[in-house]
Amino acid sequence: MPSPERVQAFVDAVLAGDFVQSIRDFYAEDATAQENLNPPRVGREALIAHEQKTLDSMGKVSPHLTTLLVDGDRVVIGWRFDMTTHEGVTRRLDELSLQTWRGDRIASERFFYDPGSILPVPGN
Repeated sequence: MPSPERVQAFVDAVLAGDFVQSIRDFYAEDATAQENLNPPRVGREALIAHEQKTLDSMGKVSPHLTTLLVDGDRVVIGWRFDMTTHEGVTRRLDELSLQTWRGDRIASERFFYDPGSILPVPGN
């Protein structure tokens, strides 16, 4: 079970924009991540590769914390990401992340969001 400080350190790393490094520092080597009903990605290196590919496709990603719930080995995080493309269009993604921790590492994570709701930010 992660300590509250360990979970907060993970959240702080993401809020600082350390997306790839947070996977290295906080995910188990055999961790899985799943987007909605898509097949899960398996293994920390696969998670890093996917994250890097996503970041490379964006100009800038600004994370915001909306919810944080910790219940033993289960953590739910509400995120809002403002993602700006290389062309300067900013879109917003609201998602919930359900994590299962094994000790002080994330063993599995599932993201829940509506892909149809990823819309340009007003005034953009």
